[in-house]
Amino acid sequence: MKKEIKTDKAPKAIGPYSQAIEANGFIFVSGQIPIDPATGEIIKGSIEKQTEQVLKNIKAILEEAGSSMENIVKATVYLSNLEDYSKVNEIYGKYIPSPYPARAAFQVARLPKDVGIEIEIIALALKK
Repeated sequence: MKKEIKTDKAPKAIGPYSQAIEANGFIFVSGQIPIDPATGEIIKGSIEKQTEQVLKNIKAILEEAGSSMENIVKATVYLSNLEDYSKVNEIYGKYIPSPYPARAAFQVARLPKDVGIEIEIIALALKK
């Protein structure tokens, strides 16, 4: 059985998908890009600011599901420029505690709305 997770504290989906789905003890969070949920506007500027917004969006979705950043088991990071990898790691490490989840990171040709980063995660559906 699957359950849709939806919150106004994260950006609305910009296509036919859910912010997240809970199924079989896991939460699958759709790729989040740096959109401010209050304004619906893309966060422009540094990759650090963009990464911070993406992680805030993920945190809001997980909290809506009754989970937390501590319960992330897998993350996939998509970057428009792999040169930003170390800057992203700096912000990522401030939001996601040790033991760190498994992770993959890729440079891609293009991301939605021409942002610099998108992150999708899988987390345990457990309360903190």
